Amino acid sequence: MRNPVTIFVFVFLALAVLPGGFQQARAQADPYPAMAPLDEYLMPKDAEIALARSAAPASVADGATVMVLGRQGYTTAVQGTNGFLCYVERSWARTTNDPEFWTKMRAPNCFNPAAATTIAQIYLTKTWRNSRS
Repeated sequence: MRNPVTIFVFVFLALAVLPGGFQQARAQADPYPAMAPLDEYLMPKDAEIALARSAAPASVADGATVMVLGRQGYTTAVQGTNGFLCYVERSWARTTNDPEFWTKMRAPNCFNPAAATTIAQIYLTKTWRNSRS
């Protein structure tokens, strides 16, 4: 006869890895299952410009293009001269399966000229699609 404790541990571990077991409980506890109204992600333009510029030293940020989030996605608030791009990133920069994807996180970000024309464009496109949801 098998040890009852061994059987209990085996059953517990099996339930933990089966689809729907603990994952279903986690989904029910997810405080951000969908996008909040767009207004909750927006902030005053001047405050957003200041936060975006805080991502880089003044020697870079003062000459950078600054984009701010509005109802139609990101728009250029300040046209720069040095090729850098600064903006305030929202939580949807995370991977789409991240439970924090729809939080109202704001983080300043500044891209160098090469990243401004490549990597930043992916995020800006993703934001445009999300803001139209």
